[in-house]
Amino acid sequence: MIIAATGDAHSPQYFEGFVRAVDGLKVKPDLFLMVGDMVNRGDLKEYDKIYNTLFGKVNCPIFSCFGNNEFQEIREEIRKRYPDIKFLDDQSIILTVGEQAVGIVGTTGSLDTPTPWQKANVPNIEKIYQQRVSFVDSHLQRMVLDLPLTIVLMHYAPTFKTLEGENPRFYTSQGSQMYENVFVQRKPSLVIHGHSHRGTKQAWVDTVPIFNVSLPLNKQIVVIDTEKDLKPGIAKFV
Repeated sequence: MIIAATGDAHSPQYFEGFVRAVDGLKVKPDLFLMVGDMVNRGDLKEYDKIYNTLFGKVNCPIFSCFGNNEFQEIREEIRKRYPDIKFLDDQSIILTVGEQAVGIVGTTGSLDTPTPWQKANVPNIEKIYQQRVSFVDSHLQRMVLDLPLTIVLMHYAPTFKTLEGENPRFYTSQGSQMYENVFVQRKPSLVIHGHSHRGTKQAWVDTVPIFNVSLPLNKQIVVIDTEKDLKPGIAKFV
């Protein structure tokens, strides 16, 4: 299976780069995944531009989680406006791609240290972040026993390994290490995230491949061949 993945277009900031990346996609993916922050600061009119860029060029199922720039109060409106994109907000789905069953768990993810704004404006944010870890754990527990391919789709980094290149002082406000134990125990096939613009493109947590598909980092749509790129020691970007 060929998976194409991206995120952090922050339109209008990196919109032209996003258009070039989509135009430069050399393969026909079976699944297109987005990790959020496709627009800056909840700007819905910019999401029209993102959607129109994909229309007619990506002819496969499109799934996305939300990033911190897709504000909570606009998420239902985004779902309504763009029904061709299936948004997973602390949700999971099982679908058939070709003849293969695929499970996707989608969440914004968690931070080990919430931002000052989050602490001031989101009640119980630490509890919310812990609940998201439990959500991913419980849904993976059910999926991995029955499905040949399981994907975790999130915005924030689920390990500090793909934050290498960022300032280590801010690792805890860019992601969370709480997910590492979940991945070691549940062994999803693939984890995809964004948020980190200067981190590392790919790393491993035990035998689980973690891909940082942030557009500012990769400068292109990341293409993952599940037959070739999910084996330890191999990290290939087409």
